[in-house]
Amino acid sequence: MSVRKVRDAAVIMVAFLALLWILQVFNWADGYRLDTDFGILPHHVSRLPDIFTAPFLHISWQHIEGNSLPLFVLGFLAAYRGIARFLLVTFIAVVVSGLAVWLFQSNGLTVGASGIIFGYFGYVLLRGIFDRNLVDVVVGVVAGLLYWGILEVAIPGTPGVSWIGHVGGLAGGIVAAWVLRTPHSDRLTWRSQLAVPFRNSSSRASGDTDSVPATRVSADTTRRDTAPAASSAGGSKAAADLLRKLKEMGL
Repeated sequence: MSVRKVRDAAVIMVAFLALLWILQVFNWADGYRLDTDFGILPHHVSRLPDIFTAPFLHISWQHIEGNSLPLFVLGFLAAYRGIARFLLVTFIAVVVSGLAVWLFQSNGLTVGASGIIFGYFGYVLLRGIFDRNLVDVVVGVVAGLLYWGILEVAIPGTPGVSWIGHVGGLAGGIVAAWVLRTPHSDRLTWRSQLAVPFRNSSSRASGDTDSVPATRVSADTTRRDTAPAASSAGGSKAAADLLRKLKEMGL
């Protein structure tokens, strides 16, 4: 994860929310006719394409206000690994959530970004496990602790709430986490991810990071060790020659 990716994630979520609020202004000014024209109507074949427009519309100011903060937080957590993957997660969540409403909801017009929110929630919860990424596992745990309460609106029978759309979005996020998981050959093992920080810390503590001077010291030591040996061998030969000559002279 880089600073650039974090910045890009924040920018795209600000832009996403700005789009939703601009559409809300136009929708409100037009008496919420956009909801009627572009919301999901179950089992109506002609309205099937509306699964792609309904998530961008809301039925009231309270509706969009309630969705904005979790959408930004969970969307940011889903986006900081890369915008391309984030867009695919969004697409999968929209399709699965929208189809769930269109196929299984008995009646009623459905709009709102809740399906996408639940999609991001499911994706963030399980992405780290499927990718074997410790950082993402921790992020998923934190997101789960912060937003576990939103699962209450996915309970069947909640009045005024399309629980099928929420469950569909959650399922879409889980599917996205599995489909977009890191290829097996590119994953780090749990053990290696834990070992890297400790290995780096150990290297710094023992002073092993400066390998070049260590090599030089070893080479210099070798030269210092071999020089006296060569000098000693030369001195022994000269002494033996001197003793031989003294013996020849009868001394």
